[in-house]
Amino acid sequence: MNREGSLYALEIGGIVSDNKLGAPSGAPGMSAPDLYAADNGGPQNPARQKMVALRVTLLRLHKTLLEMERREYERANGHVSTGELFRLVIDHEQFAWLHNLSEFVVRLDETLAGEEPVSDKDTHSTIIMARKMFAPSESGDAFQKRYFDAIQRDPAVVMEHAELARLFANEPSDTSAT
Repeated sequence: MNREGSLYALEIGGIVSDNKLGAPSGAPGMSAPDLYAADNGGPQNPARQKMVALRVTLLRLHKTLLEMERREYERANGHVSTGELFRLVIDHEQFAWLHNLSEFVVRLDETLAGEEPVSDKDTHSTIIMARKMFAPSESGDAFQKRYFDAIQRDPAVVMEHAELARLFANEPSDTSAT
């Protein structure tokens, strides 16, 4: 492995080991493997590690976007409790655009929980999809426009987007698209 590859592996390892948003590794006395661990108890799988790193980064981004929307909502409507926020996230139009991000993470979870090992092809196609989805644009689809606006409004979103961009930068472009 070259120096650049080693640095990238360290970066992915750092993201994965700093996974404070992942699932707990199991209830006391249970020996079930953590579905969101980078290697899931088996032999090291770099493709799985990359997918777990993407999941962790997207969860952090989701949390930051949710906090931003909550602040905006509370500015206009007053303080909301955690239960009220949960209802708003599910039902309120202001939060609806975040459902795309939630659904993407759910798809990652399903892949990570699957019986088949995560392959390089799985990870590559997932990162290519994420790269397209998280391309902020004033003229893109509805999600991309809202994401662009969020980046313009909140420095914390900029920081989380930078982490996502680092992951994307280490993945080759989709060569099949012409």
